[in-house]
Amino acid sequence: MLNALEVVTIVVVGVLVGVEFSVPFFSNPILNALPGDNGLRGRVHGARLGGVMPFWYIGSLVLVGVWAVAGRDDGGTGLVVTAAALLIVSVLMSILVLVPINNRVKTWTDGSRPADWKEQMRRWDRWHYARVAVIIAAFACLAAALT
Repeated sequence: MLNALEVVTIVVVGVLVGVEFSVPFFSNPILNALPGDNGLRGRVHGARLGGVMPFWYIGSLVLVGVWAVAGRDDGGTGLVVTAAALLIVSVLMSILVLVPINNRVKTWTDGSRPADWKEQMRRWDRWHYARVAVIIAAFACLAAALT
């Protein structure tokens, strides 16, 4: 049973990492290259679609927590607990910085965006890079815990 939990957790967290990694390295560069305000429109739409992410982050954290408890006698438990701590950091980053920016962005229209909208996008991008690094580290800890 623990093996199945480990596999499911690795897959769920791995796909989360892939999705979040694709945003700054693929999606945003494509959106930024679009003419006019089309890139901003894409980001506004993306901010609206971000509603599924809290469930994915919390679900990942729950799976890692269950793994840590169920596998507490295994040698890799310290790495699993470290992964859980890193996922908690990523959730806090989201709640405290990224979600408030997303909540503003998803209300913007062509006529209602603030004058500093580009700076807000750059701030979101910087924090997102940091969050991606944190969840990659969490994923690496989980992968290492399997050995």
